[in-house]
Amino acid sequence: MEYINEFASKFSSLAWGIPLLVLLIGGGLYLLIVSKFLPFRFFGHAIQVLRGKYDNPNDLGEISHFKALTTALSSTIGMGNIAGVALAISVGGPGAMFWMWVSAIVGMSTKFFTSTLAIMYRGKDSNGDLQGGPMYFITEGLGKNWKFLAIMFSFFGMLGALPVVNVNQLKQAINDIILIPKGVEVSLGSNLIIAAVLVIFTSIVILGGLKRISNIASKMVPSMVILYFILVLIILGINYTEVPKYFLLIFTDAFEANFIKGDAVFGGMLGALILLGIKRGAFSNEAGIGTAPMAHGAAKTNEPVREGLVAMLGPVIDTLIVCTLTALAILVTGVWETTSDNGVTLTASAFQNAMPGYGQYLLMICVFIFSISSLFSYAYYGTKCTSFLIGADKKHYYNYLYILSIILAATAPFEAMINFIDGIFAFMAIPTMLATIIMAPRVVKEIKAYKQRMKNS
Repeated sequence: MEYINEFASKFSSLAWGIPLLVLLIGGGLYLLIVSKFLPFRFFGHAIQVLRGKYDNPNDLGEISHFKALTTALSSTIGMGNIAGVALAISVGGPGAMFWMWVSAIVGMSTKFFTSTLAIMYRGKDSNGDLQGGPMYFITEGLGKNWKFLAIMFSFFGMLGALPVVNVNQLKQAINDIILIPKGVEVSLGSNLIIAAVLVIFTSIVILGGLKRISNIASKMVPSMVILYFILVLIILGINYTEVPKYFLLIFTDAFEANFIKGDAVFGGMLGALILLGIKRGAFSNEAGIGTAPMAHGAAKTNEPVREGLVAMLGPVIDTLIVCTLTALAILVTGVWETTSDNGVTLTASAFQNAMPGYGQYLLMICVFIFSISSLFSYAYYGTKCTSFLIGADKKHYYNYLYILSIILAATAPFEAMINFIDGIFAFMAIPTMLATIIMAPRVVKEIKAYKQRMKNS
């Protein structure tokens, strides 16, 4: 296990160097500027599209705008918001949240461009079914010479879609919230039982395909977000005197880096804090990684810009709202300074602190639903990458790898799992961002054409 831990840690820090930071944040800023800050100008229109004002059942695609967003959100709202934020604060202190915000604001333009391209350049898999996602917009938009980028994305996409962080954190939550307080001894055996239950649950759903995944996600995710939202607002209400102080601390600590643990990056601790915030932001909203365009690429629409607008709401809901609430709950209850807990257990401590006796059980319900819904979406992403690489008729083989990874994740340490996924996400972001930056002028052209069509309609 120690060897796995060390390998994952080296892999993650190698992948998350300065070039990737420049590509994700610099690339995102470039997209913001060339689109003349479109995410902010078209925000109201994006809400109307999401509400179904422009839905047409005869459009090409499999699922509605709303279902595409909830499928994408069901993979991003979850452990990134509950465990990822807790990890960011336990390692980096309050300032890490500020850099997560930066990654989300820049990520709005990245999500808009990548998901618009996913509709502009849909391709057909070996079955002849219409598909969207970075591997298709690279091959359809850039041609055969760039296929190596599509293969790179799909290979790392298969690994990045493995639910190792979700399962690991769900296991940790079950152990720390339910089993240990009841006096149950946590061992390899108990972890394997948890893994077995998850394997049965996941198998039933993922073998049902996208329609079943999107139906379940569109029902489960919104209600859990609302429950989570209410619970965190209760925590903030109980500790309302502390909220302004910590909200301000997020801003001041973002540039002072007084609480960060770890090694200096770019010659200083501030560099380490920025890198941590961007990394956790990317883990929470997945902007620029390329997973969301696979869900948005299946939307029923003939207007690429509309799907891009719906996609850009993802980082707003995910990082600017849900992650901020989690961060404030952890900060105002003081658990980030009083416990050595990490990941989901730190968030559970905040809930327990504010609502003794039942807070952590309510969080457990949210964690369970978020994790389970993420399991479904990730399985869909992984099979899409597999069918691109070896053919749609063989994509079911991926499900076996997926189910095996659940057993690995339930028995491995958290640090190893999160470092592994961080590294893989980095290698998914490289082809996604390069192709998006190259094709950005085409999206800008499409925006102008879309505005013209809206005027004429």
